[in-house]
Amino acid sequence: MKIGLYSITYLGLWYRGGALALPAMIKRARDYGYDGIEIDGKRPHGCPLDWPAARCRELRAIADGEGIEILGVAANNDFSNPVPEVREAQICLVRDLCRMTSDLGASTLRVFLAWWGVTLHHGLATYDVAEGLWPTVHEKFPADEIWGWCRDALIECAGYASDHGVTLALQNHPPVIKDHNDVLRMVHEVDSPALKISLDVPLMPDKSPVVIREAARAVGPLQVVSHFGGEFERRPDGSIRGYDRIDGVVKGDTNDYYREFIRAMYEIGYEGYLSYELCHQLPVVDGQTVDIRFADQNAQLAAEFLRSILAAEAPAAAVESERLARV
Repeated sequence: MKIGLYSITYLGLWYRGGALALPAMIKRARDYGYDGIEIDGKRPHGCPLDWPAARCRELRAIADGEGIEILGVAANNDFSNPVPEVREAQICLVRDLCRMTSDLGASTLRVFLAWWGVTLHHGLATYDVAEGLWPTVHEKFPADEIWGWCRDALIECAGYASDHGVTLALQNHPPVIKDHNDVLRMVHEVDSPALKISLDVPLMPDKSPVVIREAARAVGPLQVVSHFGGEFERRPDGSIRGYDRIDGVVKGDTNDYYREFIRAMYEIGYEGYLSYELCHQLPVVDGQTVDIRFADQNAQLAAEFLRSILAAEAPAAAVESERLARV
């Protein structure tokens, strides 16, 4: 498995200050020990309106020169909106992102079924407003109708992906998707070789070892990209602790469930990317939201954290995989 750095971390939404330009982020990724980057498909980083083919090739050359792979692009699409014109605009976005992904020489475009989005206020992002509006917009429509809109849009976009030689990776992201079973159901209903899966353990409602392994085995070879997140700190003994911050509150360790997930990925033979994202409201210190240095610190520790788990779990996973093969 390889480690990627997702550009949402440096988009200038969550920390105080502007976005880091992609060439500079590529250098950060190299310096921090990442193998590749994933580009967020919106301004100021990866909106296809800003990325004609020639500019895509220029960025790819910069990445190649730094020894960094552009592993993929991430769409922030919503196929669930009840207004047809809105859904059609979202289909256009994903179509154009397929083109951009191909021009960048990347193989994967991560997609959602639905997405409430973010709003900006004084340069900082929040989920609260858009997430609160989503139920109101959808309350008059049954779940099966919303599911059908998403499926029809994804079928069309899978065709565009195929035309550009790109693989769509459907993420297990709410609100329409509840768990990995919903992802699998949609992939089977779309029934396209251009549609695979991005199973992310932070998004799983049940992170118990049994369910993590069950989900990993269920998606199996359909898994083409994955993500990890959270914040990190170095303990006095030099080890790194990962933790979640939810609604501004630090909640629990991530070490255990990432360890289980990595073990499960080894067992199914996954060899793709795990892409780090810092994508939530960040701490306020002395009355101000932290700046880009907080993103730098977490991006650096995240790479070290995951590499330590990959190294520690590889032998155990190999033994378990061999045992399962015998069974």
